[in-house]
Amino acid sequence: MPRKKAKSKEPEESEEQRKERLRKLLIARRQEIIREAKNEIGKFIRGENRQLAETALDDGDWSVVDLAEDLNLQKLTVHKQTLNKIDEALRKLNEGTYGICEDCGSEISEERLKIIPFAIYCVDCMEKREELEKIEREERGI
Repeated sequence: MPRKKAKSKEPEESEEQRKERLRKLLIARRQEIIREAKNEIGKFIRGENRQLAETALDDGDWSVVDLAEDLNLQKLTVHKQTLNKIDEALRKLNEGTYGICEDCGSEISEERLKIIPFAIYCVDCMEKREELEKIEREERGI
């Protein structure tokens, strides 16, 4: 499919400058996520939840401890998924397919990539996918 060029209000930059800027954006986001993940892992190592467990007196207290542990594990899972998406975006950047919608083949807008640097769909295609998911959920009664 032919690539449609997204309109940009920014001054013209070479393809190499664009790639390098996007690479820096992805790497910065990756480093931010790694810092957050290290912080969550540090909580486990320091035993912050164990301190809560030591003071737990009843089932309600234990529920708080369990919830805190579950939330930390969910955060780590989300961090891992996001890191995988960023790594995939970096791979695509290296091969020249970064920023191309996987559904329609048009270029994903710079604004979208600034917000979600690992986006794989343009706004229109993402909205269509979300609408289809909504209809499927309604049909299943969820």
